[in-house]
Amino acid sequence: MSNLWAATGQLVRKPLFLVAAGYVLFVVVSAFWPRLFTSEGPYDTHPEVAILPPSLGHPFGTDSYGRDLWTRVLYGSPLTIQATVLALGIALVAGLTLGVVSGFFGGRADALLMRVVDVLLAIPGLLLALSIVTALGYGTIPVAVAVGVGIVPGFARTTRAEVLRVKTLPYVEAARGAGASWPRVLLRHILPNSWGPVAVLAVLDAGVAIIAIASLSFLGFGAAPPAAEWGTLIADGRNYLVTAWWLSLLPGLFVALLVLSLNHISKTMQELTR
Repeated sequence: MSNLWAATGQLVRKPLFLVAAGYVLFVVVSAFWPRLFTSEGPYDTHPEVAILPPSLGHPFGTDSYGRDLWTRVLYGSPLTIQATVLALGIALVAGLTLGVVSGFFGGRADALLMRVVDVLLAIPGLLLALSIVTALGYGTIPVAVAVGVGIVPGFARTTRAEVLRVKTLPYVEAARGAGASWPRVLLRHILPNSWGPVAVLAVLDAGVAIIAIASLSFLGFGAAPPAAEWGTLIADGRNYLVTAWWLSLLPGLFVALLVLSLNHISKTMQELTR
């Protein structure tokens, strides 16, 4: 408990961490309760105010149909966040399983699984995701599955390295010497003490997943129009970059700030776990 309070005290004294955490919290809250931040609907069209620049009434301006872009960005948050959570869930379950089996049992299992992971690492993540989503079909769930599979190798490698490190520590040998079975040692000692770097990687890869999901949506693999997905919103404004720059720039900035915030949180967590 004292370590927890000490870590909390260090985080409170980091203004940039507080700003980053506040922005992530705002995005999550606005995803579930967008009505707290806008009174417009994501599909309300007003042709008479089409392509308006940012203003007090329309912080992100309006699109070619007169829809409030700020509202559409907020209502697009749930789709991307749900896809990110699903992708991270797939990566965590599969990556932890591969890493634990490889690092704990070693031998031929380790050699075989790590060669499979090496093959996946040799394929660019976005290319692998494109191949998977092409096979599964379009939509938010296929995109999430494709991105999740693409980030599995990182979790597998990190988990394996931590399991190999913790397995050789004195308290694990002491537990074995006291008669504890290997399953008990794995569940009570190795896994809990291997979780720190994996948690840091999960926060970092949340940003990676958001970029990948937005990229696939930008390319047209995400939810079908008129769904307000972040990548789709950025793609919708690419034909107006000269005359209406805000249509792509502001949603892109919204996403970029979220990714940068997650990266900063991950970096701070990493510093605390050293």
